[in-house]
Amino acid sequence: MASPEIDALTQALARLPGLGPRSARRAVLHLLKRRETALAPLLAALDAVNERLVTCSTCGNVDTNDPCGVCADPRRDGRSLCVVEEVADLWALDRSRLFPGRFHVLGGKLSALEGVRPEDLAIDSLVRRIEAGGIDEVVLAMNATLEGQTTAHYLAERIERFPVRVTQLAHGLPVGGELDYLDEGTLAQALRARRPVA
Repeated sequence: MASPEIDALTQALARLPGLGPRSARRAVLHLLKRRETALAPLLAALDAVNERLVTCSTCGNVDTNDPCGVCADPRRDGRSLCVVEEVADLWALDRSRLFPGRFHVLGGKLSALEGVRPEDLAIDSLVRRIEAGGIDEVVLAMNATLEGQTTAHYLAERIERFPVRVTQLAHGLPVGGELDYLDEGTLAQALRARRPVA
């Protein structure tokens, strides 16, 4: 049996996404075996992030600086703004290096079932950013869920009065996807978004 402190560490790690109790125990054993090379650097990194973590006042990203590294990057195209639901979506798109513009994190999606209303999201700050000018295109990068699409439609209505082009990520068949393995929602979206063969 482990001590209460080690057990508490195991339970804390088990609550992280992708880790269950067994994976957490293995991670704890690894950290304990390698106190100097694994545990100490991990604790130092966690402490540093905990001390300096802030939410970017411009886009809503989390970083240790405000404005965040994405907003402060002078190489970013300020005329393109990609709106995402969560910070994880921003990080995924940024990691792809395919979008050269700036981002805006809503902090969730509209959901009547969960009681998430427009005032619960960073929609007003998005409108203020667009109103300030200098943005030519707003990319609505919502997830392909009912709530995500509802949020995208709501945002499109809120910003239609501004002289910006509003676009949305394409949804449909993934590259290498086989029809037999796709869910009905993906197939329906692919059929609705069909285009002529060149």
